[in-house]
Amino acid sequence: MIKRISIRNFKCFKNETVFDLKKTNYQLLNQNTHGKILKGLLFVGDNASGKTTALLPLKLLLDLLFKDKEINLVLYQCLFSENQTTDLKFEFEMENHEIIYDFSFFGNSITEEKLSVDGQIVLERLKDSGKLILQDNVTFHEVDEALLFLKRVYFNTRFAENEILEKWFDYLKKSIYINAYSRQIITYDGESLIIRKYMEAHSPEKLNRFLSDYHFDYLIQYTKDIEKKGVHFSMEEDEGKMIFFERKGFDIPMPLFMESTGNQTLLNILPAVISAVERDGLLIIDEFSSGLHNKLEELLVKYIMQSSTATQLFCVSHSTNLLSNAILRPDQIYSVEMSDGEGSRLNRFSDEKPRAAQNLEKMYLSGVFGGIPEYGIDKE
Repeated sequence: MIKRISIRNFKCFKNETVFDLKKTNYQLLNQNTHGKILKGLLFVGDNASGKTTALLPLKLLLDLLFKDKEINLVLYQCLFSENQTTDLKFEFEMENHEIIYDFSFFGNSITEEKLSVDGQIVLERLKDSGKLILQDNVTFHEVDEALLFLKRVYFNTRFAENEILEKWFDYLKKSIYINAYSRQIITYDGESLIIRKYMEAHSPEKLNRFLSDYHFDYLIQYTKDIEKKGVHFSMEEDEGKMIFFERKGFDIPMPLFMESTGNQTLLNILPAVISAVERDGLLIIDEFSSGLHNKLEELLVKYIMQSSTATQLFCVSHSTNLLSNAILRPDQIYSVEMSDGEGSRLNRFSDEKPRAAQNLEKMYLSGVFGGIPEYGIDKE
């Protein structure tokens, strides 16, 4: 699991910025922690403050390690910083072992890399020269400036002689990225979690179990043909099956494409949420509040925290009802705000030492934690 992320000159984060996932002394919501590490973070704040960017260091790491597409690193540099080198550092804990991985890039060239386990260096890289240390065997390599040396080492060796690094990569590969607004879902282990492909592989059983367990008033069917009360929906022979909602009290099933935006969004992301809970890994959700009712967001966050073992949720939402000590701990919530000339900065709610009985939502809206926009109407 991730316990700390540090970035500098990364898009709108000009200054060194730390995302801390080590739990503090709050004695509440122990299901939101795994050992001494938090099972995720929520980012809130004004539009264009840097909330989505706060998710991107993790997504960039996963894309660079597991995606075949070329990544334009220039897009991740801070354009208003005099120092054009971008630095990222990730600290993990795997079975009581500490893994630290950091890399830097300038333009589209990766300039430095270092990986260590429990303080022992495994690989180092300076520009196009890399050094690998496995089982006391030291080798030197020429490295493509556009690729991570770590990626090359993993795909060549699978870290077959280092069980901890194998488990670390397995954890990372199980990660999932969701953009709820655009309905984009990215997996890194080759499994598709697009709703139709998920239904073909698993049937509606798991989704319906979730819907039933949490008292939704509908279940779903996945079929080529359905007819009730004189209403007939049928797919052509080469068109596959359709997803239908069967709502309690209604005799006529509703095709997914005729459902509300909220129900379509829920069904689009639900396979990914259930899979993330089942297999651990990172679950990154941007625009979480797109089309979902506030209470539904609360349900999904609680489900992830209560039902997972080591899954870590990183999400962005505008729903301030999530700012509650009944849903997330104060050390799991960061506000993001933009400072003139200095870029984005983070404010951790727990730094203000709110009491467990205090209303985090009201405190946020009153400006205690920062990250609150001020518009003309507020000054009238």
